[in-house]
Amino acid sequence: MSEQCNQSCNTCQEACSERKEEKPDFSAAPHELSHIKKVIGVISGKGGVGKSLVTSMLAVSMNREGHRTAILDADLTGPSIPKMFGIKEKAQANEIGLFPVKSKTGIEIMSINLLLENDTDPVIWRGPLIAGTVKQFWTDVIWQDIDYMFIDMPPGTGDVPLTVFQSIKVDGIVIVTSPQELVSMIVAKAVKMAEMMSVPIVGMVENMSYFRCPDNGKDYQIFGESHIGEIADAYHIPLIVKLPIDPELARACDRGTIELFEGDWLDALADAIIVFENLGRRNENA
Repeated sequence: MSEQCNQSCNTCQEACSERKEEKPDFSAAPHELSHIKKVIGVISGKGGVGKSLVTSMLAVSMNREGHRTAILDADLTGPSIPKMFGIKEKAQANEIGLFPVKSKTGIEIMSINLLLENDTDPVIWRGPLIAGTVKQFWTDVIWQDIDYMFIDMPPGTGDVPLTVFQSIKVDGIVIVTSPQELVSMIVAKAVKMAEMMSVPIVGMVENMSYFRCPDNGKDYQIFGESHIGEIADAYHIPLIVKLPIDPELARACDRGTIELFEGDWLDALADAIIVFENLGRRNENA
């Protein structure tokens, strides 16, 4: 260390062995008119496991309990959230900012399909542009008085999940998986990414876990034996929820009536998110 050292490593030109490089800060503030209390990311290690379904059902469950909820659809190349809610109108903007579209029950939603001229127009963009657009959904959209925002992440651990974790203060994540044994390895990657980004895991959802036969009431594991318990134990995940294969739920998504579907499978996870929030608040005040 130089004898003239003033501890200002940003301006010092000395090759000091005690120099500590400051980590870059990628965090972004939401729009000045936004008010968002808690942000929950919904992630998966691979596509096709029902992540958007879980995101939608969580927002609906929390909304039914009287909480103001929102969905930031960060899956730009596979935006299915507006379809599930039957939203056909487009998002509006003015000189102040961009406004999300409200669902029939008041859930605020922002998705790339709400900005495209046609829902079937593909988003053929490079990773940095996609990640930048997702960040703008946070900084430029006016989210009004939101208790819980759910972010529907694209699958994997690439540009967009990294941008979300670095730019947005995510309070917790929910991991969505399916029963296949191969998925265990993929889920481990998602869990380790959450650990590396210091984001706590609220719980895990195994979609397509079983099919309940209407003729005899028995449950059949169509995609094989579940391994979610082993994963949860290995990584100390506090809560697991199993979603069945339900044709009525699939029809509700296709018809855009997810808000009308009656099902309590995710109520325990919604309650866990509330408990998780209260625990975090107590820790902050300790």
